[in-house]
Amino acid sequence: MGAIIEGRLVRLRPGEMGDLERNLAWMNDREVTRHLSMRYPLAREAEEQWMRDRTAVKPGYQDAFFAIETKDGGVHIGNVNFHQVIPENRKARLGVAIGDKAFWSRGYGTDALVTFCRFGFEEMNLHRIDLLVDEENERARACYRKVGFVEEGRLRQVRVTRGRYVDQYVMGLLRREFEERHGTAG
Repeated sequence: MGAIIEGRLVRLRPGEMGDLERNLAWMNDREVTRHLSMRYPLAREAEEQWMRDRTAVKPGYQDAFFAIETKDGGVHIGNVNFHQVIPENRKARLGVAIGDKAFWSRGYGTDALVTFCRFGFEEMNLHRIDLLVDEENERARACYRKVGFVEEGRLRQVRVTRGRYVDQYVMGLLRREFEERHGTAG
């Protein structure tokens, strides 16, 4: 399948059933899911059904989901999506996971987010993109700041992970801020 959206290091393409084994391994790796909403081990059937549901529908405004793969070698390293999309407010919430740990802290996540946010602002005509991130997930917070996200608030003890309550930050990015930092595509 041809690339849909190309960044500097990554290309974003539709998720495919061929991604199932990698997704299943990532969602059952406690280090990968530590800062995700995944709490319980995931059965193959559940991940397969989730993938079938994602790949059986034509992507659209309410369901922007892409696999992240490297431009050099085409290695599937993670996924990115928008959820909680509110068309009237032109806003969406970002979700991302770089599941292949060999690609952590190497710039792939930042490039994937710049590429995906550009798609959101320029192709979906979003005005605002936001996300939630665990306070202790400094690597992700640094990545989000590089993209241009701003910490807007703190949700105190909002989530239990590994037996303790953790705070999360709400981070947001406006189209104007993104364009000032990264320019426009054309």
